[in-house]
Amino acid sequence: MRILSAMAVVVMLAAPAYAQMQTPHINLLGDGPSKTPDEIEQDAVRDKAYRESLKKIPDAKTSSDPWGTVRSEAPKPATPAKPKTKTGSAQQ
Repeated sequence: MRILSAMAVVVMLAAPAYAQMQTPHINLLGDGPSKTPDEIEQDAVRDKAYRESLKKIPDAKTSSDPWGTVRSEAPKPATPAKPKTKTGSAQQ
């Protein structure tokens, strides 16, 4: 029974380590097939349309503070700093 338990523990500990060693077959570097001239042209048209649409977005001229209307515009008076006092048995 002890041997069976020990083997189960070893298998459970080895499974995550084995899974980490597996390399995925995903091409992250983009060394796949090159694009055709038609695809390159479509990408250029799409990129140009994107840049033109960004130019149509107006600049924000107002504050985007959602609580701006709730706050009063008058500055609050500064409160004087209160001196810190020690509490406990150290006071006499």
